Amino acid sequence: MLADPVLLGVRTAGSRVLFGPHVTNLADPRRPRALGADHVEHYRARAAGGAGLVVTEVASVVADDHPYEYAPLAADCAEGWAAIADACRPYRTLVLAGLGHAGGQGSSAYTRGPLRAPSAVPDPASGEVPAVLDADGITAVVSGFAQAAAAAVTAGCDGVEIQAGQHALLRQFLSGLTNRRDDAYGADRGLLLAEVLGAVRDAVGAEALVGLRLAVDELAPWAGVTPGTARTALERVAGLVDLVVPVRGSALSVGATRPDAHTPPGFLRPLLAELRVPGVAMVLAGSVVDASDAESALASGDADVVEMTRAQLADADLVALVRAGEGPRPCVLTNQECRARDVRNPRVSCTVAAPEVPERVVARRADPVLVVGAGPAGLEGARTLARAGCPVRVVERADTAGGLLRWVAGLPGRERFARLVDWYTGELSALGVDLAFGVDAEVPASGRVLLATGGVDRPGRGTPIAAALREGLPPGPVVLDDPLGDGAAVALAERLAAEGREVAIVAPGVLVGPGLARTGDLVDAQVRLARAGVRRVTEARVVGWSSGSATVADVVTGATTSLPAEVLVDAGPRRAPAGPAPRADLYVVGDAVATRTVAEAVREGRAAAQELLS
Repeated sequence: MLADPVLLGVRTAGSRVLFGPHVTNLADPRRPRALGADHVEHYRARAAGGAGLVVTEVASVVADDHPYEYAPLAADCAEGWAAIADACRPYRTLVLAGLGHAGGQGSSAYTRGPLRAPSAVPDPASGEVPAVLDADGITAVVSGFAQAAAAAVTAGCDGVEIQAGQHALLRQFLSGLTNRRDDAYGADRGLLLAEVLGAVRDAVGAEALVGLRLAVDELAPWAGVTPGTARTALERVAGLVDLVVPVRGSALSVGATRPDAHTPPGFLRPLLAELRVPGVAMVLAGSVVDASDAESALASGDADVVEMTRAQLADADLVALVRAGEGPRPCVLTNQECRARDVRNPRVSCTVAAPEVPERVVARRADPVLVVGAGPAGLEGARTLARAGCPVRVVERADTAGGLLRWVAGLPGRERFARLVDWYTGELSALGVDLAFGVDAEVPASGRVLLATGGVDRPGRGTPIAAALREGLPPGPVVLDDPLGDGAAVALAERLAAEGREVAIVAPGVLVGPGLARTGDLVDAQVRLARAGVRRVTEARVVGWSSGSATVADVVTGATTSLPAEVLVDAGPRRAPAGPAPRADLYVVGDAVATRTVAEAVREGRAAAQELLS
């Protein structure tokens, strides 16, 4: 069913899979609020891969809403909407223009004017106190939504999706957390949503699609939007919308807006029956990344359409591959590269797919390549080479593929990395790649070689974390020395605590695992560690270890204390091994160069393979 067409309103989508709105940072810096050529290609690729619906990045409907630097502005988007619609139309993909207003969750940094929100309630993330949206401002917002919707449909879009989700003024009006007004919009919190949707429907007519992205659970039942209040709001506007995408979370629960693999995929599915209203197509969102889960929700009738945005960032051809009976590249739900709401303006990417390096198939090259090492860099390099018709042989000293990923997959929240390794080995087998395990290969003196042997442990600092993952640890209290803070030590501490071990993490900063801020898991990780009883020793470093105790020094005062430690685990970075002398036909990638994330290793493996092919 996933790949079957679906009738929505009077229009038919080529499949039941939606590619949802997300921050891309793909704009041309010369036109930072417009949708440009890179946006067109981003959406075209998903349409070509079988997406039935594409919702473009949310565009602000009024100019004084500028939530992030490259946030689209509806007034600047007509040309981009037209190009996206033209690019997607040949694939029977319906294009909806995402429209919204961030309200108090925006930023005053770009306009240097106040934020506008229902009430002067400070945003818990930024601390900014917005100005109260007055009557004239409300009129401008309603008019802005209507004008933007009309412009999108005139440009060729099949309709619009109105944002009343996690980062939305319309959600803020619906919620008692942020709406403390004493006027009609406070007495009737759903009034603005109804006015906006009524104006939008009048502006686009009966044949255009109107979608609604609606926050249905702010996880704050004392005052926030709940499934019950969300259903009441939905019933009120049901005659104005064709499809609804329920989402959860708010500024109080940012981690819940896009959870990682600690949260079961499809977590909103149980709510759909409670929210369904006649005549409105129901879209299942919420970490739906596996085709089997999507098919199940559709076959049961729980959902009419399934949003699989992160899955289509991992593999743009997801629907086409499912149609062909093949397996798409699995999403690992780490959020490492697909979270783009960041002041550094990272372009949207993927931990496992590295879309910045296009996966193009280049001219066939007969000269064989030896790939030494079957970690993520080696596997991606071998696949890229083999897909271009290049003879490839992969040798790996271990008895299985994956490198450290196989062991990392045994940690909480990282189990899906095992699926990625299995997918790679299946792909290489289908491509006829010669995979040899248990081979400690020497790099030949000549011939084309992709060297991806991984890093080596630092000596003399206790048990390296890689060894702890591979071989386990002896009994007794464990101290993890975590100068890197990338999250691996946090995950290992969780696993050890679940086994009943006494565990402490020592970190030089004010929090353990600061690298998890990039994935949105930093706060949740602190909560999990506290609940598990893991001791967090911050602003400290391990300066000694012997006789069952670790000596820890305060990084500010130098004062020392002792922690029980039969085992000291070094979670610091590994180092590159001594390798062969550089030469023109030898490419070194991944941890064999320096410590890399999975995303960096995949990107390097693909880029090096393409250079070898050229």
